[in-house]
Amino acid sequence: MEFAWKKNLFVLWAGVFFCSMAYSISIPFLPIFMHNELGVGEKNLSIWAGVAFGITFLSSALISPYWGSLADKYGRKPMLIRSGYSLAALYFINFFVQDPYQLVALRLFQGLLAGFIPAAIALVGTNTPEDKSGYALGIMSTATASGNIIGPLIGGVVSYTIGNRNAFLFSSAIVLIAALIATFMVHEKEFARPKVRSKVKDDLKQAAGIPIFFALLGLVAMSNFSVMILEPLITIYVQGMGISSDRTSLVSGIVFSAVGVATVIMAPRWGRIGGRIGYGKVLLIGLLGGAVGNLLQFFVTGYVGFGILRFVYGLFFAGVFPSVNAMIVQVTKPEFRGRAFSLNQSATQIGTMAGPLIGGVLGALMPIHWIFVVNGIALLICAFVAHYLKIDQAGPFRRKAAVESDSR
Repeated sequence: MEFAWKKNLFVLWAGVFFCSMAYSISIPFLPIFMHNELGVGEKNLSIWAGVAFGITFLSSALISPYWGSLADKYGRKPMLIRSGYSLAALYFINFFVQDPYQLVALRLFQGLLAGFIPAAIALVGTNTPEDKSGYALGIMSTATASGNIIGPLIGGVVSYTIGNRNAFLFSSAIVLIAALIATFMVHEKEFARPKVRSKVKDDLKQAAGIPIFFALLGLVAMSNFSVMILEPLITIYVQGMGISSDRTSLVSGIVFSAVGVATVIMAPRWGRIGGRIGYGKVLLIGLLGGAVGNLLQFFVTGYVGFGILRFVYGLFFAGVFPSVNAMIVQVTKPEFRGRAFSLNQSATQIGTMAGPLIGGVLGALMPIHWIFVVNGIALLICAFVAHYLKIDQAGPFRRKAAVESDSR
């Protein structure tokens, strides 16, 4: 009987949607929660917020290669189940925190036990016919974006109506749903399991033998850095636009969701365009458009115009990460693909970790609107590197050469 990859894709889409939504629920109100309920002063708020965001991604970046090697040996579905139930428990415990140290410690463990979304993406990448993998991975990117749309809206509404702490309970329940979906509805094809678990240094050596893939890892890290440098600051920035304190979480949630809405609209379209002109070209267009969109945000002073520009930025940037995922499938062997996505996740988490940390420090040293310039320049650097390395010229048939290089 043929493996029902479309059914698997739908089920995994739902799981990633719930997991992404659970994480993004706390984004709009976390700095306010730390200030109002954990006693963090305004002077140190941006730094504490940066640490709280960044510590999760740092720990996840360090542990992802380990989970990836276990996934290649024991399967991606066990990683889904492990991560889902662990995160549900940690989100629940967040409800009881009383000081910023407890919150940071919990977010550290959240990163160590994370891995639901990369495991789901790897499972799709390794359980979908190769000629459909680009389409399937593009669809998966809309799951993350959709969760990121709904999450801040729910987080903003919940914190506005019944308090910030209750949003953590929402996150716990939603991740529990994702874990149950993974347990009872996800299926994984049998695959040739290695006798021993691979070592991270061997995976890195194999990755270095595929130049395009290795370059993609660097671009992923830099792109995520440019995005996440603003993550702990947007709520504070919106509050400085004259929004009353009782409406800040709600307005911030809407602004956060603008990029996600744009991603849901454009990601599938960029996927189809990438299939025609090459995912490398779509990657370059997304980086350039995202850079210009961020630089223009420097000149906006009202929250309405700010939200509109965030949306326009998202329309272009929607093509970046689906293109990267599709190119990873093109340039790696099936038996290495699980570890390839794990390394991609580590690169993602390194950039995602560095962004909030540096953003928090910069937010304390300079006006926040100047950080949009830093953000735009980072994306311009990524676009230059992509063009210099001729990644934008890599088409659907570039994979053959890369595989031959990998086999030598």
